[in-house]
Amino acid sequence: MNFSRIFLNRLQSQSSTDDTVVVVDVLRSFTTAAVALANGAAAVYPVEGVAAAVNRMAALPDVVSVGAVAGGDPVPGFDFGNSPWQLMQADLGGKSVVMTTAAGVRGLQRFRRARRLYAASLVCARATAAAILASGSDEVCFVITGEWVDRDGDEDVACADYIEALLRGETPDAGPFAQRVRDSDFGRRFSAGTWPNLPRGDLELAAHADLFGFAMPVGCEADGLVIR
Repeated sequence: MNFSRIFLNRLQSQSSTDDTVVVVDVLRSFTTAAVALANGAAAVYPVEGVAAAVNRMAALPDVVSVGAVAGGDPVPGFDFGNSPWQLMQADLGGKSVVMTTAAGVRGLQRFRRARRLYAASLVCARATAAAILASGSDEVCFVITGEWVDRDGDEDVACADYIEALLRGETPDAGPFAQRVRDSDFGRRFSAGTWPNLPRGDLELAAHADLFGFAMPVGCEADGLVIR
């Protein structure tokens, strides 16, 4: 199996493979999506842009809106911000969750034409590796979404490193990768306790490796992407 990486916020515009693409967003989009599914959501619909998300919600029954803009502030008028800790307290049984965020969702939209597309975070890393192995993929490209001008994105690089080690047949200790999530530039903002929309509870969830036993493959429907 061959591996490659690209960084969403650099100038690269194409994946190096059309086989399997893993879009990583640990803090917080795909930790939030995993919590939503674990709490009974029927599906998560990743939509780029607030206006497009509002239109998507109008076409779905029993819908819940989740959204944040760059920097992590919640979208005004949405049911929830991009907070997995907040969603842990929510009853999402049978609900359709429409999600729009600054990085992870954009990554999925950009690489939606991959043969196999996964949304990934540390909470479902081992399950993601197992799904990729079961699919028989020959090439895997990791898309790192968390690197910005003011963030090192190491929370996402750590998750990709962990999944890649599992795919190589290694038996890595998840602890050091979880610590890298906490020590990343963005992770330290959560632990500082001074950012009102970046609660410590989100970081603790996001740094809990293999909390869930499912992967998050991304499919295409007539109206857009869906994670089930």
